[in-house]
Amino acid sequence: MFLEGFRENRNCRRCLRLNLHIGLFHNNYYAFMKYFLLLACTILFVSCIDTRPPGSDYLAGVGGPIQRPTSGGPHHPAPAIPDDVSYWEGDGVKGAPLIKINRSQQKAYFYKGGKLVGISRISSGKEDTGTPPGNYKITQKNKDHKSSLYGTIKDKATGQVINDNADVRVDKVLPGQAFYNAPMPNYMRFNSAIGMHTGYLPGYAASHGCVRMPHHMSTKFFENAEVGTPVIVE
Repeated sequence: MFLEGFRENRNCRRCLRLNLHIGLFHNNYYAFMKYFLLLACTILFVSCIDTRPPGSDYLAGVGGPIQRPTSGGPHHPAPAIPDDVSYWEGDGVKGAPLIKINRSQQKAYFYKGGKLVGISRISSGKEDTGTPPGNYKITQKNKDHKSSLYGTIKDKATGQVINDNADVRVDKVLPGQAFYNAPMPNYMRFNSAIGMHTGYLPGYAASHGCVRMPHHMSTKFFENAEVGTPVIVE
């Protein structure tokens, strides 16, 4: 009887240890599955984040379809700040055109016959690539102009952006990559390679020297100015 009782107790202890191991296994299994699912969700979330290298939104959308709604015209996002300045009242107004660009105010003024008919927010050249002051004239107009110097470098196979503010004089295009010239709609050249055109407005001077405008304002300036129109940069 004593041996049978001892064996029975020993078997019970074994059962308890087995049940304990099984319980621990289940607990560890569920903990592992929770961790695995959390890790998978994190990886999925990170993969959806835009991982393009930092750069200027000036060239957003170059070389491919725009990935977000914009109101800044072809290839360019909307201004970074609300535009409560720009307006146009020049339709039907007669008189010789004149454009004044005020860098400190970051505004461009359009006159007809000495009358102010339109104002546009702008983004002129940043400090190291400033828009030079002076008196100029429009020497070229091109509605679908593209930069010969600046653009975006992308991977040909994947379409991934390698450099969204590339300068062909500095940045090399490696095998398997492609360079897309920056679009500059409504381009009006007035000083060597410097002109005014549609572009991104971050709320401060940020360009390579050109004068960026909202698309609807660059369109009005383009339609109402002609080659030879005076441009005063202050």
